[in-house]
Amino acid sequence: MPNEHQPPTLADATRGRILFGGDYNPEQWPEETWQEDVRLMKDAGVNSVTLGVFSWAKLEPEPGAREFGWLDRLMDLMHDHGIGAVLATPTSAPPPWLGRLHPDTLPRDENGDVEWWGGRQHFSHSSATYRRYAAAITEDLAARYGGHPALTMWHINNEYCTADHGDEAAAAFRRWLRAKYGTLDALNTAWGAAFWSQGYDTWDGILPARRPHYLKNPTQVLDFRRFTSDALLECYVAERDIVARHTPHIPVTTNFMPLFIGQDAWRWAEEEDVVSVDLYPDPRDPLGAQHGALVQDMTRSQARGGPWMLMEQAAGAVNWRGVNHPKPRGLNRLWSLQAVARGADAVCYFQWRQSRQGAEKFHSGMVGHAGEQGRSYQEIKQLGAELSRISKEMTNHQKSTTTTADIAILHDWHAWWAGAQEARPSTHVDHATVLHAWHRALWEAHHTTDFAHPEHDLTGYKLVVVPQLYAMTDAAIDNLLAYVHGGGTLVAGFLTGVADEDDRVRPGGMDARLRDLFGIRTLHEWWPLEAGESIETDGFRATLWSEELEAAEADTVDTVHVYKGGELDGLPAVLRNGRAWYVSTLPEPDAFRALLARVAADADAHPVLEGLPPGVEAVRRGDLLFLLHHGRDPVTVQLPGTHHDLLTGTTITDEVTLGRHAVVVLCP
Repeated sequence: MPNEHQPPTLADATRGRILFGGDYNPEQWPEETWQEDVRLMKDAGVNSVTLGVFSWAKLEPEPGAREFGWLDRLMDLMHDHGIGAVLATPTSAPPPWLGRLHPDTLPRDENGDVEWWGGRQHFSHSSATYRRYAAAITEDLAARYGGHPALTMWHINNEYCTADHGDEAAAAFRRWLRAKYGTLDALNTAWGAAFWSQGYDTWDGILPARRPHYLKNPTQVLDFRRFTSDALLECYVAERDIVARHTPHIPVTTNFMPLFIGQDAWRWAEEEDVVSVDLYPDPRDPLGAQHGALVQDMTRSQARGGPWMLMEQAAGAVNWRGVNHPKPRGLNRLWSLQAVARGADAVCYFQWRQSRQGAEKFHSGMVGHAGEQGRSYQEIKQLGAELSRISKEMTNHQKSTTTTADIAILHDWHAWWAGAQEARPSTHVDHATVLHAWHRALWEAHHTTDFAHPEHDLTGYKLVVVPQLYAMTDAAIDNLLAYVHGGGTLVAGFLTGVADEDDRVRPGGMDARLRDLFGIRTLHEWWPLEAGESIETDGFRATLWSEELEAAEADTVDTVHVYKGGELDGLPAVLRNGRAWYVSTLPEPDAFRALLARVAADADAHPVLEGLPPGVEAVRRGDLLFLLHHGRDPVTVQLPGTHHDLLTGTTITDEVTLGRHAVVVLCP
C-alpha cells in the first residue's frame, strides 16, 4: 500500500489493463436486466463500470435514510464477474427534498433567480447545508464500500460547473477576497475602483458579479471566476479527503469537461490522483478529430505526461445539439484509439445502456435501443478486443507507454477569463477559437504537442507556442524570456502580454519586455476585423485581427511578412527577432500550417513521420506507433523498415494502405 508520499495512481486502478467500460445506471432498470448486462459486458471485454453518479435520491430517499441494499448487490455482482467499480459520490444531483427543505442549497444566477431542482447540478457550492449533506453521504459510502474488492477508483461528483450569485456565495466571495487582498485599499487598487466611483468602504458592500445597469467591473468578474473555481474545488477536496481517509490506496478523480472555461484545470489537476475528461466531438465536424487531439493533449499534460482517463464519450449520437448525428461506421473506434495513442489508459462512455426515459434517452449508449444486434454494441465488442491486445503488448513487454512531444502550447485559464469579457476591441476574438486555430495548424502539420502553464518549466521543449495570453504575470513573462535566452524557440500570437493579472493594461499595450523580445518598437493600434472580413499580406490572407506595428531597428529583427493594402500597407504582419516570432494576425489555415511548420523545422522539431498524407495522424506512444486515418478514401503511408501490426497480427514492410477510418498500431 502506498505511503503518504506515494499517492495512488491510475495504474492502481488499471492493474495492467486499459480500462474499458462506462457509466452504469442500473437503478433505471429492473434487476433481471442486470444479469443480461453482465453477460453483454463480458462479451464486449468491459472491465470497468462507474456506479452511483446520479443516485443520491436512490441512496437517500429522505433525509438521513440509507438504502444501500441495491448497491451492495450490484457491487457483489461486478466483483463476481471480474468487473471493477469506479464508485461515484452522487453529489452533483441532490434529491428534490434537499432543495425543498433547504432552499439555501439552491444556486442563484446573476439576476438573482433560483435554479430549481428537476435537473442536475442544482447546488450552491457555498451552502453550508449542501456541504454537510454531501459530506454525510460521502462518509457513509466510503465506510461501507471502502473495503469492497470490486472498488478500483473513486469518482467525486460530476462535471463541476455551477456558479452561484446568491447571498451565501456572496459572503464566501468576501472571505475569499479578504484572504487574497488583505485590505480594502489593495482590493480597490486591483479593481481599478477609481473608475466609475466604485471604491468600497466596507467588505459587506462587495457582491458577486451580479447584473448591473451597464458594464461590469472587469477585475471583479475575473476575481469572481477565480473564486467560483476555488469554491467548487473546495467541494471536491472535502469529498476527496473523506474517501481518501477510508481508502488511501484507492485513486480519486473527477471528470473535467473539455476546454471548459469555468475551472482552472491546472490547479484542479494537482488535487487529483487520476486526471479524467469527458469528450464529445461532433461526428459531422470535419475538425472533430483535431478537437479530440487538442483535448487529449491538454488532459495528458494536466496529468503531468502520465496516463489519463477518458471518462465519457458517446458510442453514437448525443442529445444536446440542434441536430444530433450518429457516428458513422468505424468513427467510434478511430476516436477511441486516438485517445489511447495520446496517453489514455481508460476508454469509457456515457453510458452503458441507453436510457428509455429522462432527459438523455436520445443520448447513445454502448448498448443502444437496438440492443445486442445493434451496430453500436457490435463495434464496442471489436474495440474491447483490440484494447485487450494493446494492453497485453504494453504490459507483457514492459515497454515505455509515454506519449512525448517536442512542442508545448501555453494555456492559462486566468488569461482566458481576463480576455473573455465585455467592452473589448472585438467580440469575435474568442480564446478557445484562437487556441484551436494554432493547435490545428500544428496538428495538420503532423506534430504532437503538449500543453503547459506559462510558469511551468519549458526547458525540455524545442518550440513553445503562445496562441494568446492576454493577461500574464511577471513570472510568466520572465519564464518566456529565460526560455528564449536559454536557446528555445518561441512563437506568439496577437493580444499576448497586453495586461497584468489584475487586467490592468501594461504600458505600451504590450509588456515592454515582450516587445523587446519580439523586436517591436511600438504597438500603435489594434485593428480588429469584422466577421467574414480578411486582410492580405505578402504571403497569405488572414482574418479576425491585425495590428499597426513598428519594428525595432536592430540587425536581429526580420520582418517575415508585411500587410498589403489598406491602412497597414507595408507594416509588419509577422516579425522574427532571433528565436522569437510574433504573428499579429490569424493566417488562413493552409498558410498557418505552412508558417508553423517552418518555425518548427527551424527549431529542429519534426513530426513522427515525414511525408504523411493529409488526414493521417501518426503518434508515438512509447515503442508503439499509431497511424490513424481520419479520411474516407484509401491512402498509402510510407514506413521505414518492417513492423508488426498489433490489431491484425500482420507484418508490414515499407508501406501500408489505410482505408476509411483505419487504425494500425505498429511495434518494432
